[in-house]
Amino acid sequence: MSTPTGPASGLPVRMPRPRQSGRHRRPEPVVAPEGAAALVLAVPGTPSSATRSLAEEVISIARSELPGLHARIGYLDGDDAEYPTLVSVLADSAAERIARFEQAKAAGREVAEPEGPAAVVVPLLAGPDNALLRRIRQAVMDSRAPVELTDVLGPHPLLAEALHVRLSEAGLARADRARLFTVATAADGIVLATVGGEEAVQAAGITGMLLAARLAVPVMAAALDVEGSVASIADQLKASGSVQLAVAPYLVGPEVPEGLLDAAVQEAGCATAEPLGAYPAIGKLVLSMYTTALGIAPVTPQGAQAH
Repeated sequence: MSTPTGPASGLPVRMPRPRQSGRHRRPEPVVAPEGAAALVLAVPGTPSSATRSLAEEVISIARSELPGLHARIGYLDGDDAEYPTLVSVLADSAAERIARFEQAKAAGREVAEPEGPAAVVVPLLAGPDNALLRRIRQAVMDSRAPVELTDVLGPHPLLAEALHVRLSEAGLARADRARLFTVATAADGIVLATVGGEEAVQAAGITGMLLAARLAVPVMAAALDVEGSVASIADQLKASGSVQLAVAPYLVGPEVPEGLLDAAVQEAGCATAEPLGAYPAIGKLVLSMYTTALGIAPVTPQGAQAH
């Protein structure tokens, strides 16, 4: 039985740990601020159960990094029923924020008028695709909601790490260059395949340099949506001495039309890895875009060192 001065004799006492200071101090857990804007993931491409599963997993990764995060998914080609459109999700987010404010006032709580964006829109794109970005910007305007739109996810060292992992999963690269073993099917030249034309190719080239440093093989970017681009880059790699080529899709997945990647790979005559998908780095980068846009406690993903 407890006494006014503490637990009864013989019972264990849970003592608080002393606060650590300096570089050994543990970071304080970060949670989403109350009333913070919603994170809205803008998902391109044709909606499907696979696309929804991928987007939900990305959101789950973001929530695991920032508990309390209010996040939703808006589809560029949604139908407002099974797959809500980006426009409707943004309009709903603004309405929900006003409703929460009114409820708090009715309950007698002292709350400030809502300020800043009702939502932060993060495009689910590894690199720039002007056609898709124009549609996302149009959806933001059509929603008439106070919204902030972030940049795309790349280039970033974490995307180079993700590409490396996808190549190693397909048996096209060693998982760790420092380990003394070889992969018989490892590629000696990588075609980094993106969508979005020449601007996307240039942006992908930055991540390509990071990937080349990890793999110690040449990496060149190509556009899947430019006819003959992948085959042309494959020919350039072969001319420079590469024999065993592989395609590394610099894509999350939903943004590429069905069949486009397979057709380009077949034309180039080489093996391919899987798109980035819901690799953990994607969720972390989505969250980083969100926290940076709001200027709240940063969740800045650190690029892993090259293996």
